[in-house]
Parts: sequence; structure tokens; C-alpha cells
Amino acid sequence: MSATVLTTGPDADVALQYLTEALKLRSQTEVARLLGKDARTVRRWIAEQAVPPHYRYALQQLLPFGGEAPSEGQFRFIDLFAGVGGIRAAFEGIGGQCVFTSEWDNYAQKTYAENYRDEHPIHGDITQIAAAEVPDHDVLLAGFPCQPFSIAGVSKKNALGRAHGFSDETQGTLFFDICRIIEEKQPRAFLLENVKNLMSHDKGRTWDVIKRNLIDLGYDISPRVVDGAHFVPQHRERILIVGFRRDLGVSFDWDALPLPEKGHKKLGSILHRTDGSEPVLDWDGDRFFDHAARKVQDKYTLTPKLWAYLQGYAEKHRAKGNGFGFGLVFPDSVTRTLSARYYKDGSEILVYQGEHKNPRRLTPRECARLMGFPDTFRIPVSDTRAYKQFGNSVVVDVMRHVARLMQPRLDADILEPELPLRYATA
Repeated sequence: MSATVLTTGPDADVALQYLTEALKLRSQTEVARLLGKDARTVRRWIAEQAVPPHYRYALQQLLPFGGEAPSEGQFRFIDLFAGVGGIRAAFEGIGGQCVFTSEWDNYAQKTYAENYRDEHPIHGDITQIAAAEVPDHDVLLAGFPCQPFSIAGVSKKNALGRAHGFSDETQGTLFFDICRIIEEKQPRAFLLENVKNLMSHDKGRTWDVIKRNLIDLGYDISPRVVDGAHFVPQHRERILIVGFRRDLGVSFDWDALPLPEKGHKKLGSILHRTDGSEPVLDWDGDRFFDHAARKVQDKYTLTPKLWAYLQGYAEKHRAKGNGFGFGLVFPDSVTRTLSARYYKDGSEILVYQGEHKNPRRLTPRECARLMGFPDTFRIPVSDTRAYKQFGNSVVVDVMRHVARLMQPRLDADILEPELPLRYATA
């Protein structure tokens, strides 16, 4: 089945388009039931050619976005705090089947739905979902919110006099929603992802709480900080916490599969190519790159005013002996960490364009590549939203590496029991 392609526009118009497409696949009565409404309401929407905008994402879930529906996998997993599906991509790649997704941000839901076709809807606020309602699964995946624990997040909250870590009631405590699902469903394994600072936050007390809770739930855990620079031209250190249920007797070895040499991938490998070899992507068109002119669209080049401001800011801090300032990068560079605030001024990663031209931001497509997403990954949201989504995402290749390490213990039935892990994954 081909993908359903819808245009974007005002929210009400989009919701009506989604309803129109949904009615090609389902009856009015079935659509009404799935939305929690009566058929009379749906008939009124059709007659008036108007749908309340807040139904757009519920209707979106009724449509066959993406490619063919996934076949039944060798193991079942759930995708919590899913973002745009970076961790999911890695575990589908080793034969897993996603049976439940939760992501609270509406715009991330839109990108996720555009790239993954599921029989299940994308659930929103995980705190409102009873653990018993989550399907049984073998593996729990969660890139739980990191801002309360990140260096930038903690500094900002300290400056504002606000709580952080587990004292942050809106984000930090979401870790305990993971715990209640693990306690209820007892999956064979889990993979949790967060910022490197998680282990040092609050003098190690935050990590002690996390570690103790996971161990008390009956799991052996193996944490490791991995830099994305092993796979992509970006320094991005994240802590990965692998856990296996203790009664399984699984021995997990982070060193069973060696990491590639850090920095072997350079920025030039992900930049738009101006020699005529840049691929033409139907879903991008000329949004990011002018194929006829063989150049990145001008809107990504910094204005003289912004470039002057960033240079002045850097000089001011340089005079004080600080290292703050923009990060100018070249084709042979490995960049700083792409952050969710990249849309503001792009200062952490500015691409050099020559002595007589201001530098430019990465385009959203280049950001996708920098995070390890293939060019088949679609970007249906605005540039601002795309920058936030990729800045909050995971490096897909890092997740793929971890998935390969975990795979022999997830597919135990198809491997020789006595085969050592380091040879099973070679």
C-alpha cells in the first residue's frame, strides 16, 4: 500500500483532510467510535466541512502513513518518550516489532506517524496511562526526558531558582513511570537513554536512586557512556542503561562488539553536495537545497546582523578567558553536540562558506543525517520544529550498535545457547 500524502495548512483544514482520508478506509460509525464520538457528530463535520482542530492527531492515527505495515517481529518492544523514533529504528532493524508508542509532543507525533505505520495509535501523556493497559512486551525502550539532568538544563533551572532532577515534578519524575511499567510487565530487557550528566547530577544521588530502583525491580543493569562521534561527525555523549531480568541469567558485555574509531566520520559526509551529486528527494523537493543552482537555500546563511552579534559575543567572552562562542565547522570537522535550541541562532554548529560569505546553519536534512537518520526519513514539520526534534533525538547508529549487542539475548531461541556473545554478534 502506498503512503497517504497530505498537505499541510491551518490545523482545521488538516483535520478535515485527515477525516476525508480516514473515511476512504473506514465507515462513519467506525471513525466515530475510534474518536469517542457518535456518528451524528461525524456526519455534521462532513456536512459543514469543518473538524475541530484538536482531532487532527487522533484522525492521523487512522491513516496508513509510511510503507507497509510491519510484520510480526522476533520480539516485541514498546517505545516510550519516543521522539521521532530513533531508538525504534535500531530495534526494528534487528527484527523487533513495536507494539506500543508514547510521545507527548504533538509535532513529534506528526513526524513519527509520517515515518512509521502502525496498527496502534501514538499515545500521549504516559502518566495518564495505566501500566496494565500497556501491551505485553519483551523489551522496553525509553529515551526519558533529560532536561532536568542535563548540564544546560540544571544551570538554567538553578538560575531561575527552580527545582531539577527528581525534584522537578513535571519531567524528572517521569523515570518512575518507566518503573511502574517495568514492575507490571516484567519485560525481558530494557534500554534507557539519557544525558551523560545523569550519573554526576546532585553529587551522584540521582544516579543512586535510578540504579537502586532498577535493581530492586529484579534487573541486572549495565550503564555505559557512549559518544556519537564513534558513528557520526558529532560529539554527543549519552548514558545508555541496558537491563536484563535477573532470573534470565543473562551476561551482557559492552565490549563484545568494538566501537569504530571516534572521529572517522567527518562533517563533509553529511553536508549537501554542490557537485551535482546531491540526491533529489521527492519529499524534500527544493525545501533545503536548490538543485538547479546546486546550492543550499539562502535562508540558512546568517544575516549580517546575527553574524556580527555572534562574533561580538564570542570576542567578549574570549577577553574574559571563557570558551563561550559560536562553533565554526568545516568539511573535515567533528561538530559540537546538536541541541534542541539550534533553531535560535545555530551558533553551536556554523558551516564555513568562505572568507567573503557569512557562515550558515545546517539544514534540517543535514541535521537528520548528523543524527544518523537516512534520507528516506521524512520531515513534515517546520524548520523550527525539525531542529528541536533532531536536537532532542538519539544518534540512530549508536542505538543500532546497542541493539546488536542485545540481540543475541533477545533471540535466544534461534542461537546456539553455548555460543559466546562476542562471536554471535560478529
